[in-house]
Amino acid sequence: MTRHAFDLFIIGAGSGGVRAARLAGQRGLRVAVAESAALGGTCVNLGCIPKKLYSFAAHYAESFEEAQGFGWTHAAASFDWSVLKANRAAEIARLNRVYGELMTSVGVTLLRGRACVVGANAVEVNGVVHGAERIVVATGGWPVPPDVPGGELAISSNEIFDLAEFPKRLVVVGGGYIACEFASIFNGLGAEVTQLYRGEQILRGFDDEVRDFVAAEMKKKGVDIRVQQKMLGLDKVGDGIRVALSTGDEIVADAVLGATGRTPNTAGLGLEALGVALAPNGAVVVDANYRSSVPSIHAVGDVIDRVQLTPVALAEATALIDHLYGDGGRSVDYMHIPTAVFTHPNIGTIGFSERDARARFETIRVYRTDFMPLRHTLSGSSERTLMKLVVDAANDRVIGLHMVGADAGETIQGFAVAMKAGATKAVFDATLGIHPTAAEEFVTMRAPVVAS
Repeated sequence: MTRHAFDLFIIGAGSGGVRAARLAGQRGLRVAVAESAALGGTCVNLGCIPKKLYSFAAHYAESFEEAQGFGWTHAAASFDWSVLKANRAAEIARLNRVYGELMTSVGVTLLRGRACVVGANAVEVNGVVHGAERIVVATGGWPVPPDVPGGELAISSNEIFDLAEFPKRLVVVGGGYIACEFASIFNGLGAEVTQLYRGEQILRGFDDEVRDFVAAEMKKKGVDIRVQQKMLGLDKVGDGIRVALSTGDEIVADAVLGATGRTPNTAGLGLEALGVALAPNGAVVVDANYRSSVPSIHAVGDVIDRVQLTPVALAEATALIDHLYGDGGRSVDYMHIPTAVFTHPNIGTIGFSERDARARFETIRVYRTDFMPLRHTLSGSSERTLMKLVVDAANDRVIGLHMVGADAGETIQGFAVAMKAGATKAVFDATLGIHPTAAEEFVTMRAPVVAS
């Protein structure tokens, strides 16, 4: 039997790749990881972490204003884009080092360079071919550029964190969570933001009431959301970019962010030549145990395009290593994945939307409340909070839980545990609330607004 240099060769040092490498290294396996970019992948470098830091930054302007209602006075605040960028870069560099140490501390060999799979058990990096018993593809995804004339003038979420100059006028193209988050962030930082979406309402796939509610709140804060409008093309005009719209209108902006989707990052990996089955969008097709059509090659994370979220990639990597080298008892539950969207205000959600619940369950009950949080009774802000429960009437189980409001993700995480455990509405009703909090509303809603 051929002895390979490595038991496991992982392509990509993002969330899924690093998790798989760490767990395999802890088991004493010979592991290699190839990465050509900064360690940590999209989440650390160009996604979750910098985006959340910028979201924090964007809240301060309104916080300064709201403080006056509580007796605070202050000099006029000013924002320095260069300071935010520099501080973010320093934190990301620290995390890059941490990710490297997480792998090397358990004996993982880190190879810096772009990898190409040249055989069922062979990977080439920088001209050197490495043998491996098994290969894991964890290369993530990549933004899809706008397919319009002049589309090359648009930037993606990869570039927006480090623009040389702060864009005083920003057009965001797209209606998904990435588009909505950046629209909120740059509006909060002081930009004039226009968001274009070709559909009837932003955030397709989320609960319809959540979609309408957060759109209204974003508009109140100053984001110009224009639905059922397409971008037809871009061209340079003076020191700006002119955006031609399907309505015949034009917008001139300092920057245009294309946020209309991401595609699995499989180009140039050599997978097709080996017979690895790929979906039409380039995603690696895998079975329930993340094995591709070539038995020695596996894949996890955004590159398989199941659910493009960091915690999902981590869970998939954990399940894969357990399947390959453990007792195989771990699996990923894709049914109840808690999700947060860092719009202003935030969205937190888990389980079925009202629309999807109606399609799946015979009878449901819906509980809903929206209110002004205690903080805003003095802050002067008109921001409101929405909370919603969807219940299967047949067994009283809570099957959907949704929130729009401050720190919604923090609130939803705890309730996600309850839903994972199968909590019923009766359990929610029997749980004492913490007063005064917004979260207590989830255990005090008694009368359904819909029962059908």
